[in-house]
Amino acid sequence: MATLMDSPIVLRDMKLADLETAIELSQEMSWPHRREDWQFLYGLGEGIVATIDDRIIGSIMAWRFGSDYARLGMLIVANRARGHGTARMLMEAALDRLEGRSVMLSATQDGMPLLSSLGFVPCGMVHQHQGAAPTMPLAELRAGERVRPLGQTDLELPGLYSLASGMDRSVLFEALACDASTIVLSRDHEPAGFAMLRRFGRGGLIGPIVAPDLDGAKVLATHWLGARAGRFCRMDVVEGLGMSRWLEDMGLPKVNTVTTMVRGTAPAVLEGPRVFGLATQALG
Repeated sequence: MATLMDSPIVLRDMKLADLETAIELSQEMSWPHRREDWQFLYGLGEGIVATIDDRIIGSIMAWRFGSDYARLGMLIVANRARGHGTARMLMEAALDRLEGRSVMLSATQDGMPLLSSLGFVPCGMVHQHQGAAPTMPLAELRAGERVRPLGQTDLELPGLYSLASGMDRSVLFEALACDASTIVLSRDHEPAGFAMLRRFGRGGLIGPIVAPDLDGAKVLATHWLGARAGRFCRMDVVEGLGMSRWLEDMGLPKVNTVTTMVRGTAPAVLEGPRVFGLATQALG
């Protein structure tokens, strides 16, 4: 009896019409992505799908940031099609398109052997926190510090995001700002950081969070967590900056950890603002 894998695997560009099947693939993986989340990611990047007899069995997406960097994500292979090298085919095809760029991604433990064989090396960790947002105490502000809504004159924020990331995030910032509520941390009347809250997956996602230091990041996070007290909230925070332990102490539990990996050179982040919380694990 013929089986699905008796026919050859064919790769082609992802089309907008493929998103319905892509949603089904992510649901099979128990990922929380809604149709709107897939549409947002698709609008910012490019994708490849693996097919057998015109049926989609896998996907991968890529997003370019400036001329030097890119990220990969949404690598999915249907359960019925695993064990036939589909993930490697998708990865190699995406990397070919990104030749000359350093490429980053978020990796699960299961995916690390494949990624290591393709030249990726670990360069960080990200902790996923989610659950009902805790009731927060009032944020303790420094002298000259305030939190306010994003204004039309806050033109420095895309550059601040790029500086904190070590790569051009201006296009991403503008896309996120259209889809999110944004607050700005100012110190002595100058923008020093920001945090966004938008609908994603099962509820609200706080991120990105960009701040000059941990205290500033806490002030920004406190605002949005307090605004969502009792409702589902997710944050993906960078290891080593103190946010994960603080969130645990505040009552937003850690549920998962992924490894940030890079093929090429990791972005150089100079003295200044830092990314404390990600926009999404896929986008970084």
